[in-house]
Amino acid sequence: MEDGPDKITTPELEQAEVVPDKVISALRQFLRSEASGGVLLMLAAALAMLIANIGLYRDYHEILHGTLPWTPIQKLDTLHLWINDGLMAIFFCYVGLEIKREFVDGRLSTWEKRRLPVIAAFAGMVAPAVIYLVIATGNSEIVNGWAIPAATDIAFAIGVLALLGKRAPTSLKLFLLTVAIVDDMGAVAIIAIAYTANLKTIFLFFAAATMAVMYFINRMKVHVLWPYIILGVVLWFFVLLSGVHATIAGVLAALMIPIIVTPGAPDSEVSPVHRLEHYLSPWSAYVIIPIFGFANAGVELGGLTLKEIFAPLPLGIAAGLFFGKQLGIFASIWLSVKVGLAHKLRGATWPQIYGVSMLCGIGFTMSLFISELAFAGSSLLREEAKVGILMGSILSALVGYAILRFTPLHEKHDEIEAQEAAEQDADGDVADTSEPAPARA
Repeated sequence: MEDGPDKITTPELEQAEVVPDKVISALRQFLRSEASGGVLLMLAAALAMLIANIGLYRDYHEILHGTLPWTPIQKLDTLHLWINDGLMAIFFCYVGLEIKREFVDGRLSTWEKRRLPVIAAFAGMVAPAVIYLVIATGNSEIVNGWAIPAATDIAFAIGVLALLGKRAPTSLKLFLLTVAIVDDMGAVAIIAIAYTANLKTIFLFFAAATMAVMYFINRMKVHVLWPYIILGVVLWFFVLLSGVHATIAGVLAALMIPIIVTPGAPDSEVSPVHRLEHYLSPWSAYVIIPIFGFANAGVELGGLTLKEIFAPLPLGIAAGLFFGKQLGIFASIWLSVKVGLAHKLRGATWPQIYGVSMLCGIGFTMSLFISELAFAGSSLLREEAKVGILMGSILSALVGYAILRFTPLHEKHDEIEAQEAAEQDADGDVADTSEPAPARA
């Protein structure tokens, strides 16, 4: 039998075959980059803003907030509620897993490591809230939004920092990550305490019983994930019905999953926390958060006047994010270093530290989420809050990026970066990112 005809190639055909390979390679490289999640969130938010301002706002609003023809849970009768109470519970589970990992064997595993991020995150939550409350003085209907500017959006902030490439010292990236993790803990606590009402004790009891079962199987060294996932869904259902916001169930479930494994036990090569975090990471970054951004960022700007833009609510949020975050975080770092509570970030100059403090004023995702809880009964106040969040976040991103882009690098930048890379390669752990304490007389 004769072989088939030889494959005919032409320059055009070869070029056509190369182009898809280049596209796929570029896509893979993008998805692996630190900026990818933040970029997708930005695109989703921009798309929502575009749709809301080209005459499609009513359709956008109706799709998200219109009553569903059928829902398995009566309390979640709109697509918007399923996104904010359902999908976001998965995101909060991912946040909980990250918090547990960092506190057990990561960047927050010792008090020495966590001291500066905790101080900075705390100050970075208090200062924006104080500024907001000062501006909101005398306006009781908006006081409940005090926590909106207290949050930092890690995806956006890391995305902006990643755009700087090698100009951003490793110490700044790690500091931003750890501050954001502590910030997330504060946001979770605020949601659980400040935005919970009409508690139903019976469902709280059922939720506590579910957590007890999860803790028991943890202590029994069960390392397979499916029992924790099933019980996590049950826990979410009971928390939803209890009056506590359903997303808190995600964090609680994450804390019940084991991180320390027994050598030789089934499925013990990698801990359940690390496995589940690995599974949820792409879903969180590339699906859940962009969907949330699209569902919550759409605000109609056409009819807004300057008086409405600079009303106490949007002004308080924008000022809290832009001025409060940078003031609280940078001042707390500077004071901590000066009094000897912590060491200055290695390889970072004070202007660079100020720039990354500014990036912490990007409060998009968590700020939008808290605004939905704070003003659940007023669509007008929610829209005003979105304007303030957009103003404060965009301003923080632009100014923070400009500072980090144009400020001079540390005189030993390349040497310190090479040293940190070598340390990380040597021990597989995160290098110490603080400078040695200066000698004291």
